[in-house]
Amino acid sequence: MTTRLGQRRFQAVVVGVSTGGMQALKLLLGQLPADFPLPLVIVQHINPESDDSLARLLDELCGIRVKEADDQEQILPGTAYLAPPNYHLLLEQGGRLALSADPPVSFARPSVDVLFETAAEAYGPELVGVVLTGANCDGSRGLKTLKAMGGMAIVQDPADAEAPQMPSSALAATVVDHVLSLADIASQLVRLATPAPQHGNRYAA
Repeated sequence: MTTRLGQRRFQAVVVGVSTGGMQALKLLLGQLPADFPLPLVIVQHINPESDDSLARLLDELCGIRVKEADDQEQILPGTAYLAPPNYHLLLEQGGRLALSADPPVSFARPSVDVLFETAAEAYGPELVGVVLTGANCDGSRGLKTLKAMGGMAIVQDPADAEAPQMPSSALAATVVDHVLSLADIASQLVRLATPAPQHGNRYAA
């Protein structure tokens, strides 16, 4: 589903998070309504030996559906897709996910940069990118690419982050649209995902 804010249209949200990510995702995804009209694709840095317990926990706690991403899966509205352990997650044209075992990028696999850059190439100005708490610089290059392709960039206020380095690095890499506390990011996403009202002619017969 494509939605708009004014004349801006959005088809997907990509999120990057690392240290402090479990609590951040619980708050962010938990505030989204069950009928949130956009898909979210998320890279959380996790141990390569992890299972899908984070996705299952978030799915139990949140109104939207949360699941681990599958290769060649088609993204759907109101669903959050988490990168599986030890795989890059790519978002390709037509809303299809892909998994890759290519070498780590920014010392990470999954890499936020890989997700953001592939999604920006596929969606351009119809993409929202969100960088949350983290203790490294992964996501900075990807967010810069996302902005260069016309997308909207949201970064968690470093002062609000459990680990400020990742949002601080993103802010140093590019000019962003919104710097918000974690508590305010979900409401901003809801506003971005709300279709503009259709104003008819009040004097029409």
